[in-house]
Amino acid sequence: MPSIIFRYLAREMLQVMLAVTGVVLLIIMSGRFVNYLAQAASGSLNADFLFAIMGYRLPEFLVMIIPLGLFLGIILAYGRLYVESEMTILGATGMSQGQLLRMTMVPALGVMVVVAVLSLFVAPKGIQQVEMLLTKQDAMTEFDTLAPGRFQLLEGGNRVTYTEALSSDRQQMQKVFIASRTDDISSPAMSLVLADSGRISTVEEQGQRYLILNDGFRYDMTPGMGNVRIIEYETYGLRMEERTINDEISREQALPTGELMKSDDTRLIAELQWRLSLPLLVPIIVLLAVPLSRVNPRQGRFVKLLPGVLLYLFYLALLMFARSAVDDQRIPATIGVWWVHAIYLAIGLFMVSQEALQLKLGRSNANA
Repeated sequence: MPSIIFRYLAREMLQVMLAVTGVVLLIIMSGRFVNYLAQAASGSLNADFLFAIMGYRLPEFLVMIIPLGLFLGIILAYGRLYVESEMTILGATGMSQGQLLRMTMVPALGVMVVVAVLSLFVAPKGIQQVEMLLTKQDAMTEFDTLAPGRFQLLEGGNRVTYTEALSSDRQQMQKVFIASRTDDISSPAMSLVLADSGRISTVEEQGQRYLILNDGFRYDMTPGMGNVRIIEYETYGLRMEERTINDEISREQALPTGELMKSDDTRLIAELQWRLSLPLLVPIIVLLAVPLSRVNPRQGRFVKLLPGVLLYLFYLALLMFARSAVDDQRIPATIGVWWVHAIYLAIGLFMVSQEALQLKLGRSNANA
């Protein structure tokens, strides 16, 4: 009988957890995808990197969503069992609150292992790959991401580039327009460059690339003043600024966990404690969710949902605050984020003990 009940409870809890995780993941991924798609459409992100970045960031999203899915899965699944009086029947068969907690904790420990693997190993590797892609993106010139038929805003809005047509190898352009401005009073405030065509040329000895424009005009002017300098040219060269791709990833989120363990840097210590906190979060939220799932059949299964979500979000907010405080050296690394877990562990144990006490008093009154 205990094994049957365990399988039944685990199945109900995990089914709801997977459903909640899938819905939240879809919402977050959709928002991110729209953001990256807008960047690709504007030319600030290479469209070839779009799906790769989304794939590499998936573990980073999952490691935050899975604990929330488990927390809500317990509240919703067990709440339904209370509303339909199934928990009352299980209690009548002799199942105590402690047994319910232990049966819940077993599959939760499996979830904890999954979160630990994602947090400590998979997510940092994915972030590292994203950083490498973005570094390559930064090393590209504006013409590597130029979208034909679109005005592309660059350099914080100080340059606008447009081409009517672009060859498949991105080396030949037709009808080129480049507008740039500068706040330097010693040079013209605005320059317009027009050309019938353009091509990319590389100087092998220097490794430098140039944009060679043909048959066009350059206008140098200062807005509000009548003097305009007009230059007509047959060939005009513009050096294209490039940055070297750096394979060394400096972001602490992308560093391997083993490297974080060897460091005395408070930033890296804060990152390590954050990664360890996410799997540690799982058994603590089980202590919170099991008492919260108990509802009166007349109240409905969703009555504890909002308080539970607020409690969970405040937990995460405190962890983020503690991580930032360790990073800024406002909290000693020895205290770190652990005080947040200690507080919520105490809250969870208190809620479990109060729930057990209420059940005991209820049974005593029933017997009386």
